[in-house]
Parts: sequence; C-alpha cells; structure tokens
Amino acid sequence: LIQTSPSPGLWVTAPQRSRVERSRRKGEEMWTLNLPGEEKCSCAAQQPDGIGAELLRNPLVLQNLLPEGTVAGTFINSSSNTTVTTATPGSCYSNDTQFKYSAYTFTYILVFPVAFLCNIGALAVFLRQNKFRNSASQVVMINLAISDWCFSLTLPLRLAYYIRGGIWDFPDWLCRLYVYAFYVNLYSSILLLTLLSFLRWLAVAYPMKHSSMATTRRIVLVCLGIWVFVAVTSVPFLFNGVVNRDEVPRCFEPGPRRSWSILLGFNYVGLVFGFLVPFFTIIFCYSKLIRRLTTSPPVGNSMTTRKPTRNKTRAVHLVTLVIATFLLCFLPYHLIRTLHLHAKNGGWSCRTTQLLESAVAVTLCMAACNCMVNPLLYYYSTTSFRKDMRDVQSSLRSSRGGSLMRKFSQSQRKQSD
Repeated sequence: LIQTSPSPGLWVTAPQRSRVERSRRKGEEMWTLNLPGEEKCSCAAQQPDGIGAELLRNPLVLQNLLPEGTVAGTFINSSSNTTVTTATPGSCYSNDTQFKYSAYTFTYILVFPVAFLCNIGALAVFLRQNKFRNSASQVVMINLAISDWCFSLTLPLRLAYYIRGGIWDFPDWLCRLYVYAFYVNLYSSILLLTLLSFLRWLAVAYPMKHSSMATTRRIVLVCLGIWVFVAVTSVPFLFNGVVNRDEVPRCFEPGPRRSWSILLGFNYVGLVFGFLVPFFTIIFCYSKLIRRLTTSPPVGNSMTTRKPTRNKTRAVHLVTLVIATFLLCFLPYHLIRTLHLHAKNGGWSCRTTQLLESAVAVTLCMAACNCMVNPLLYYYSTTSFRKDMRDVQSSLRSSRGGSLMRKFSQSQRKQSD
C-alpha cells in the first residue's frame, strides 16, 4: 500500500474493483481506498475545493493533473459508481522489453561459446601443469576459470528464455538458482581478481614475504573464504523467483514494488564491499607495481635485459587488462544499477526511469562479458601457461594428424585386400 503525500496530483495507483470513500478531517479531503483483499489506504489532498471536490463531479479531471509519463490505474467511486483514473509519480512500467531481450540474446549468443571453450581450455592447461600446486597465482586463476565456466553453463537456458519472449516454463527454484548464479559469478570474479592483483604486487614489492606468506595452502583457504563469503552474501537474490506479469510467468524480473527499497539496501552492500573496496585495492596494488617496474634500472647488457623487458611489457599488459575489465565490465553496471534503484524508490520521472532501465540492461550485458576477458589474463600472467597452451595445441594437432594417418593407412589396407 502507498500513502501519498499531501500535495496536488500525488495519488495512489489502485487495482480495478477497488472502492474509494470520501471524508473530511481538519479541513483536509480524505480518500480511503478499499483495495480488494487488502487493508485500507487513506490518501489526503489539501485542496477541499480543488481536486477532492472536482473528483466527484468529473472523475476524469485527474488525467489532466497527472505528471507526464505516469501510468494510470483505476478504482470505483462508491458514491457515484464511476471509474476514476489515478496515478502516482514514478510508477511507470518499462516499454523496452523487446530491446532488453534482444540485447541479452545477442550478448549471450556471443558470450556462451567463447566463455565455455576458453575457460574449459584454461582449466585443461592448468590441470596439465604438474607444478600448479606450487603457484599461489595459479590456484586463484583456477578458481576464476571455474567460476566463469560454471556461469557459461547457465547461459543456454537464459537464451531459451529470452528467445521465447520472456516465458518461464521451468520450476521456480531453477529461476532463483539462475539469478543467484549470476551474482555469485560477478562478485567471485571481482574478489578473485583483487586477490590476484594483491599477489602480483606482493611478489614484486616484497618477494621474500610473498614466498613465506602466499603459500598454496593459505591461498586455497583464502579462495575458499571468498566462495563462502560470496555465497552467503548473495543469498537474498534467492528470494527473487518467478513473477507473473501480464499473466505470463517470468524470471529475471523485479518483484513487488515494496521490494525495491530492500534491493537498494543490498545494492549498497554490493557496491561497497563487492566493487569499491576491490577496485581501490587494485588501483593501489597496480600503481605500486607499475612504479616499481618503470623505476627499476636495467642490469647487464642488452642481451640479458631483453627478457626482463618482455616481462615488464607483459606485466603492463596485465595491469591494463585488469583495470579495463573493472572500468568496462563492473563500474558501469554498479553505477547505473544504483541510479536505477534510486529512481524507482525516489519517484523520479518516468522517462528517466525507463532510460535507466534500458541502461541497466546494456551494462548487465557488459558485466556478463567479463567471463570472456578473464582467459586473456591467464595468457599474460605466466610464461608456463603460454608454453603449456602451445603444447596442448600441438598435441591436438598431432593427435588429429595421427588419426588422419591411421584412417589413410586403414583405407590403403582395405584396398590392397
């Protein structure tokens, strides 16, 4: 139920079959909405001779007093048995469903094959390395690849949903699980990238401390802690299940209006601990890392300094890629999502709210693309990964060539027989 403030034109949106009763208290017009199956909602207007009096004579007068872009509802006037059109600022429905569904479909068609193949290939390379357990950074990257690969497995069902025009014919628990999986992947990726950045800075700035502090056992425990933290703090997203909109079961859609204020509170928790703290941590670590790499003097002749120069170049590429991931994938989504929730809760103009809702769809697609970018981090992070990736490629080519040779020899034997 929504109680309007005592200002002209601020009226509550009520469903059909609701009834309104007029009364007067201390010089104010009081309107009590009897909503079907719900409690009463009293709405006051400080214009005894204005809107309140005119409402009984001409129920359509409110249509000319409503702010532009508001969405009207209807209720029945009990005294005159007439239909009255009402609205409330900020209560507007989105008209960009087709745009959102097209954006999601295009993005997930692109992301799914790339993220699935690249991350499963990265896992194959990591697990092929015999000494990956001795590298703290590789433990983090394995967890990151697992997170991205698991998220890619959720994309086919999302694609089916959007291609069908937003019809969810699957169980409610599966809808909740898919909403939950998106945010688990989002924030686990952010925190794991932050941990990887911290380890890079520690290895360059304090190599002795890195060897003693960043043991494999400790990093495994830290990664486990990240998974537990993200899994627990993302539990509220399990409450967002199937909703009926236009008599159609839908998933990945906002719930009742009263849930927007709750979402705004959870948004700030995710914004602070899931983005701002990790982002400034990464900026600190990589600024120190770049300063150390650019100020360290070359040692030896040109032949001996060629390899360190290549390593510095790759390190700079890695820094640029991580910061670009945050700026392009994570920053726009968190910024626009916060503004959109404020628009929903604060009664911003309908046009602004609709534009922000479209922007949320675009930035959410950008956030989903992070699982395609992360495999590039593995390539620029370690020399062993690049070497093992080339070995895997050559082994695949040799096995393919060997199978072709076996088929050719078998056909030759059959012809000779």
